Amino acid sequence: MNIKIVDLLPDDAPKIEQAARLLHEEFKIMAPTAWTTMAEAHEEVQESFMTGRISKVALNAAGDVIGWIGGRPDYAQVWELHPLVVRGDCQRQGVGRALIAALEEAVKAQGGLTIMLGSDDQNAMTSLSGVDLYPNPLEQLANIKNLRGHPYAFYQKAGFTLVGVVPDANGFGKPDILLAKRVV
Repeated sequence: MNIKIVDLLPDDAPKIEQAARLLHEEFKIMAPTAWTTMAEAHEEVQESFMTGRISKVALNAAGDVIGWIGGRPDYAQVWELHPLVVRGDCQRQGVGRALIAALEEAVKAQGGLTIMLGSDDQNAMTSLSGVDLYPNPLEQLANIKNLRGHPYAFYQKAGFTLVGVVPDANGFGKPDILLAKRVV
């Protein structure tokens, strides 16, 4: 697939609208409580323009937004990847990896050492869902199984490592799976 990665700019209303629509539509299945309205999705895109943040889109040959990634500083040299979305019909074609690579370069240019992310399991997609992860959440994480295509496997293929889990982050038995990657 021929794609181009560019900065998403605060004055590019058509691309902002496409990025917000992607976020709203694509997360309906994976994280049904995230960006449930277009207003919430627009707010997320607008937040990506705050000082010090990174916002990039993947464009197809026609110039349409087919993916969006955001990054925000979290610690002195650690950035959070938030969010990443790729249009459903363009998934598994390298768009997500290209967006991650572009974010990595931008984070390096800002002096960052690591990118981290959280990937919620709200839909029983892993063996961590629906169970009490206490008293030993790290043992549970060490034995994680991907039951129904949870995106943590994609992130691992992109070089991220499982580094933790937040039990009950989204309600009982709905954890947030934490991953990180060194970029230097």
